[in-house]
Amino acid sequence: MEKPTRFEHSRYLGDKRTQLVYDLDSWTEQPIIDEIVATDVGLSFGPDTLAEARNRGYTLATSGATRRHRKPRA
Repeated sequence: MEKPTRFEHSRYLGDKRTQLVYDLDSWTEQPIIDEIVATDVGLSFGPDTLAEARNRGYTLATSGATRRHRKPRA
């Protein structure tokens, strides 16, 4: 999968609506990533680690898992 231009230097991309984080190096479902970027609800983490994403309340997304979309807080 090709990384979005805005997040090309990030490995983990968070969705503010669902509090899920996507590993761009191993994620294969491009439409989900495209939707996150198009609706401008994506978030990258610094440092770019899964531990930092979990520290902010995000959980790693798995294929087929869904959550309710909520309005982003920030």
